[in-house]
Formats: sequence, C-alpha cells, structure tokens
Amino acid sequence: MKTIWKGAISFGLVNIPIKLYTATESHALGFTLLHSVCHTPLKYHRWCTKCNKEVIWADTVKGIKTEKGYMVLTKEMIAKLRPEKSEAIQIIEFIDQDAVEPIYFNHQYFVIPEKEKDSAYALFTQALINLNKVAIGKFVMRDKEYVCALKPYQDYLLLITLHYAYEVKNVANLQTKTKIKLEPKEIRLAEELIKKLSVNKFDITDFKDTFAQEIKALLQEFSKKKTRKIKPKELAQKLKVKKPTSLMESLRASLELNRSRPAIRAKGKK
Repeated sequence: MKTIWKGAISFGLVNIPIKLYTATESHALGFTLLHSVCHTPLKYHRWCTKCNKEVIWADTVKGIKTEKGYMVLTKEMIAKLRPEKSEAIQIIEFIDQDAVEPIYFNHQYFVIPEKEKDSAYALFTQALINLNKVAIGKFVMRDKEYVCALKPYQDYLLLITLHYAYEVKNVANLQTKTKIKLEPKEIRLAEELIKKLSVNKFDITDFKDTFAQEIKALLQEFSKKKTRKIKPKELAQKLKVKKPTSLMESLRASLELNRSRPAIRAKGKK
C-alpha cells in the first residue's frame, strides 16, 4: 500500500513517528458513458457559454460564487491562505470510546509506526485499550486541517477524520416533531421481531453486493462471446406476499416470514 502521509503522534513530550495508509477501498464498478451508435467513450470539454468556445487550461482561474458575482482567487492568494503542512498529529484531548456520534465519522486510515518495533506506539495503543479511550487530535493533510480520532484497531491504531459541526446537517430542519401514541401490542410485536433477527456477533461477510456480482458475471460472459451484445441473466422472481393493511398486520407477517426462512443469513454467505 502507498503511504499517504508521514508525521508523528504528539502528546505532551512524547513523539511517535507514524505513517498513514488508507484503510478502505471501493470496489464499485465504474460505468463509462458511450455513444450509443459506435460505443466510443465520450469526452468533456471546458466550454464557456458566453464566449461560445472551448477554453484551454492556461486560461482558467478559480473563483467562489457570491451575491455580487464570482470572486476570483489567484494562485498567490490561495497559496497564502493555505494552512501550513503539519509534521505531527497534535493530541488535544482523550474521550470515551462511544463519545463521538458516528455521523461525524469521515474517512478511515491505518496508523502504522515508522519503526517496526516502537515501544512508545505500543504503549500508547495499550493505554487507550486499558482505559477504553479515544484520542482526539488535529493535523494538516493535503492543504486541509482535519480533526481526527485515534482508536485501537487489531493491535494497531485507526485514524478517523471527523466532520466539523457545521458540515453536519440538522435533522430537526427536515420535519416537525409530532408525538405518536404507540399501542403496547405493537411495541411487543416489534420487540419480538427485533429479538428474532438479533445475532450475537455482527459478521460483514454475511452481506454481498448482489448487483456488482451480477455485473461481474455479465462481464465474464461478455469476455467469452465474440459479439458485442449480450442478454442479461433473468432475475429471480421476488417473493410474493400479501400486502399488509395495518402496522400490526405488517409486524405479524414479518414474524411469520422470518419463521419460514430461518437460514436467510446462511444463504448470504454463498
């Protein structure tokens, strides 16, 4: 894996040299937009609608839209405003493991010690485990200042960049709160359904991206064929159930459906 940032974890007088690596990667299949007539990939141009012509890269500038029009920022102005590159992740405070709401989580990175055997790194990680704590810090990476959380993960540290408070939308703005009266029978049935579907341990390998799998199967079939057109496989018929007419009926139907399909999680592992 490629190192995306080098620096150190700094708290108090302790300095731990580390490297960051991306912890996740997308396996989503990318679609290319083609001309339907000849199947040639389409290209996009920088087009000025006022001058009605294509603009070369050298004739472009960066701007921010305002009520009075666009404020143009020169390269020199942007260079002066950019935060200085940081050499360390400055630890500000320590909090409990579950103190940060998941909505603030952004990207995840593996934090690996610069030296293969670093006692300071091991000590810092073990102390966080023992105290069930997460370190909150800040650092600059790629011209942006980040707030981050450092937490133990499989004998290593995981760095999670966090959204700033103003980057998270207020859910209260989406709908006015109305108090709903729930019947005790409805609550009991809902609880029974949740208990029925509860597992002792979450296993992400139980879940598959069926759409991606179907596309990959089509790609394999395409590579074996001489023609450029293929027919997609027929999709399995959806389970037909009678549409419930009430919440209680929906809960009862869900429980019955679950009782008749006890191996549904095992099927997902195929």
